[in-house]
Amino acid sequence: MLKTMQQHGVTLALFAAVLTGLTALVNGLTKSTIEEQAARQQKALFDQVIPADFYDNDLQKSCFIAQAAPLGKGQHRIFIARKGDTPVGAVMEATAPDGYSGAIQLLVGTDFSGTVLGTRVTEHHETPGLGDKIETRLSDWILHFAGKVIHGSDDTAFAVKKDGGEFDQFTGATITPRAVVNAVKRAGVYAQTLPVQLNNLPACEE
Repeated sequence: MLKTMQQHGVTLALFAAVLTGLTALVNGLTKSTIEEQAARQQKALFDQVIPADFYDNDLQKSCFIAQAAPLGKGQHRIFIARKGDTPVGAVMEATAPDGYSGAIQLLVGTDFSGTVLGTRVTEHHETPGLGDKIETRLSDWILHFAGKVIHGSDDTAFAVKKDGGEFDQFTGATITPRAVVNAVKRAGVYAQTLPVQLNNLPACEE
């Protein structure tokens, strides 16, 4: 009986070792492919919020970490666009905490003088058929940020029309677009402070 149990134990141990080895092998073979695919997807998203001819550096390798209230709670990544050695703009991760159904995650591209280059939503939980019009697959609403200029934090025009601004709200849904507009505004104003902060921002870990 004892001998049989020992044999079964050895068999199970060998089986576990083989499975562990196979898992490690598959992970090693696919890791680089997964990383390359993720990098391509990130680059494609960057291309939607900042023109490719606006900068000439490797944006994905010019990554910094910021913990700044205008971008939302917690840490956010900032990718600095450069022409030669001169910083010319940024792509920032930002959070709109006050969406109708919770936080809305954004990617905001701007220059350093208040011009929005582009904006995309990367994650949200807004109501289907109402607040989800912030997605490009459902509406072109978010495309209207490109080229808009933010004239400081007191710019009343950079708001939804219900609040006296220039951005449309959705029929039956004002909270979602208001949250996005205000988050983009805060990020754009914050971006104007970035050039003097760059030497103090920690780089992203690779």
